[in-house]
Amino acid sequence: MNLETTDYMTRRRFGFGLGAVAVPWLLAQEAKAASGGWSPPDGLPVHPARAKRVIWLFMRGGVSHMESFDPKPMLNRYAGKSIDETPYKSVLDPDKLKNVRVVVVNDANGQARNTIYPLQVGYQRYGQCGVEISDWFPNIGSCADEIAFIRGMWTTDNNHGAQIQFASGRHMLEPPVPTIGAWATYGLGRMTEELPAFINMGPRHFDTKDGHYLGPAFDAVNLSVDPKNPLAYVKSESGVGFGEQAAQFEMIGKLNRLSLEAYPGDQTLMARMKSYELAYRMQRAVPETLDLEGESVETKKLYGLDDQVTGPFARQLLVARRLAERGVRFIQIQHGDGAAGAWDSHSGLKTNHSKLAAQVDKPISGLLKDLKQRGLLEDTLVVFATEFGRTPGSQGSDGRDHHPFAFSVWMAGGGIKGGMIHGASDELGFHAVEHPHYVTDVHATILHLLGLNPHRLEIPGRKRLERDFGKVISQVIG
Repeated sequence: MNLETTDYMTRRRFGFGLGAVAVPWLLAQEAKAASGGWSPPDGLPVHPARAKRVIWLFMRGGVSHMESFDPKPMLNRYAGKSIDETPYKSVLDPDKLKNVRVVVVNDANGQARNTIYPLQVGYQRYGQCGVEISDWFPNIGSCADEIAFIRGMWTTDNNHGAQIQFASGRHMLEPPVPTIGAWATYGLGRMTEELPAFINMGPRHFDTKDGHYLGPAFDAVNLSVDPKNPLAYVKSESGVGFGEQAAQFEMIGKLNRLSLEAYPGDQTLMARMKSYELAYRMQRAVPETLDLEGESVETKKLYGLDDQVTGPFARQLLVARRLAERGVRFIQIQHGDGAAGAWDSHSGLKTNHSKLAAQVDKPISGLLKDLKQRGLLEDTLVVFATEFGRTPGSQGSDGRDHHPFAFSVWMAGGGIKGGMIHGASDELGFHAVEHPHYVTDVHATILHLLGLNPHRLEIPGRKRLERDFGKVISQVIG
């Protein structure tokens, strides 16, 4: 039996049922293994890790930092006035806007978008740290002492390509580069033999790849929380049951081992065998992970699984916890459908943001509390992010435009110092003015907590910009 015949049989009899699961990823895995895999320079991690895994929560569309985790009472004081009429008119100084490639000053009718729009929701202080959080996020507020709030974020893309920029550090118009999830899995690999290292749940409408020049082996595998169809092609098209499939797999394994005798040391064949073994294990492991029947009533209520509003996102986050328990390295969850993302509120901000916050607030707090009570929060890093904030001024009568000059993210668990606020925006929430951080500083912090040095994550022939590496936000590390 030669390699070509074995390969054909593997793909024909075994592949159509489950080998087609994430085919590019599986084939890229075998190519990576065939070349001996990746040996990190001098061995990695380079220092003791504080986190083993990451849960990345990304709100697509641009969450208003002022109506979430950085309330600005001055917006109410000067509501209806132009920014030029306030003591803070210097925020419009062109020199302060030079980092942004596209600055839209006027709307379609030529009206300046600098008429101050008041806060659309109240806020309260939470936790011993006394952080101000809007009334749309009371459940996350109850976890304030577990969270480090980073209020001085900035980026350079004024459109929703900033979603790519937050994940990769590069502007959408530049050649694509690997995302933070790809770098984490490139540096550390898998923790489990049954599931991929990198999983994505939720919509992606811009760049849907992660590995780029690292290769598709480092793309996220897309997972649906629908138990009936969690992965593309996860079920056998011919209706072959597990028993018969196991017998087929055993036979193919024998044929492959015969080929190894004929071609000893053939790395490609050995890698392919490992890839299909993983695919077979995934076919069993994924449905088991998505089966929430064994979860207690209390746990389901903690996430809001029993509520129509919170239920869909709650299911994703409860699955995320189960994936974390089972050794998935990087779990990426995207909230907000549509090309731009549901959080994009150019009009009707109050209606839209209050609705979306209601969908995610309780599930996210449930995730944090559940991880903590299981002892998983200590080595699981949870990141809440969005591509940019919203303008202090109004767009139209009741919306806010894109705003890359200042916005907020937060991190919890996995070595993070909880109950703290790091950085600040100015009184109107226009600029990051204290401890400003470009998006790759978040990446550097994540990799550091995973035990990695981003400067060591390079491959020959690919020069990275200095800002691609970012700087560790040491102040938020406990």
